[in-house]
Amino acid sequence: MLDIIKRLKEEIGALTASDLNELESLRIKYLSKKGEITSLFNEFRNVPAEQKREVGKLLNELKDEALQKINSLKERISDNKQTDTEIDLTRSAYPVKLGTRHPISIVKNEICDIFGKLGFSIAEGPEIEDDWHVFSSLNFPEDHPARDMQDTFFIQRSPDVLLRTHTSSVQTRVMGKTQPPIRIICPGRVYRNEAISARAHCFFHQVEALYVDKNVTFADLKQALLFFAKEMFGANTKIRLRPSYFPFTEPSAEMDISCNLCGGKGCSFCKGTGWVEILGCGMVDPNVLEACGIDSKVYTGYALGMGIERVTNLKYQVKDLRMFSENDKRFLEEFEAAL
Repeated sequence: MLDIIKRLKEEIGALTASDLNELESLRIKYLSKKGEITSLFNEFRNVPAEQKREVGKLLNELKDEALQKINSLKERISDNKQTDTEIDLTRSAYPVKLGTRHPISIVKNEICDIFGKLGFSIAEGPEIEDDWHVFSSLNFPEDHPARDMQDTFFIQRSPDVLLRTHTSSVQTRVMGKTQPPIRIICPGRVYRNEAISARAHCFFHQVEALYVDKNVTFADLKQALLFFAKEMFGANTKIRLRPSYFPFTEPSAEMDISCNLCGGKGCSFCKGTGWVEILGCGMVDPNVLEACGIDSKVYTGYALGMGIERVTNLKYQVKDLRMFSENDKRFLEEFEAAL
């Protein structure tokens, strides 16, 4: 084997190529899966133990020399082909590869577009908030578990300042400054003091919707939810509402959609039920309206909120929430076709 390695080193050192086709043939001859150098690596297991260290070192050097030779010939051929008359002076100095939108951004924009068809406008607010807008104005009791450090990141110097746990704080800011009719959606990042795992993260993204006007009923909420589900997951999607509890809505409900993988027949993703939970909703509690300066005897409203990661998981079947924040290009490139 040592003689073969020596011979191949001499051959590679003397290699020449006049064009890229000829160079590709040389690469295949020496470095492809069935190339001569690869064959030597396959035979390495038959080398006597006392020679493995020496032979292994020489094989690695041979492969490196072959790669360097092929690359240097490729650069030389490219330089020779490009003459002054062939240069496009309007081109940028280097190739610029366009990126793609993050899957969270893709789904967030789609949600906003759907509610935009219903007349909702986008409202935004600060991520560092105060206790009033995050909890007190939303009818959270003083001893509510969400106020505890286990769920909320408080700013140490001021216990009344915290990282928002939901984008409902944007709703109360709008209601405190605007009289009905109000029809807004509030997308944004939120924070909760949770252990990071495949199913949970200390930060994630929400979209919440609020509609306040005269004579708003639960039927209006149900129709908006059905429209959203069909637009997002397909015309055959069904919804169901289950009674629930939220401090800021009464009555409150959780909404499930028919599993978009099995069509409601039951599978491992929906745990055989045919349904998948997607969001919480309800009629705005009169106490919330009054706290924000809106007469609850004249106006009613509904609110709903969903995690964007949750909707993205349902749409693209991403099993690990951590993938959304790891900036792995291989993962992000899978969503180029979704633009």
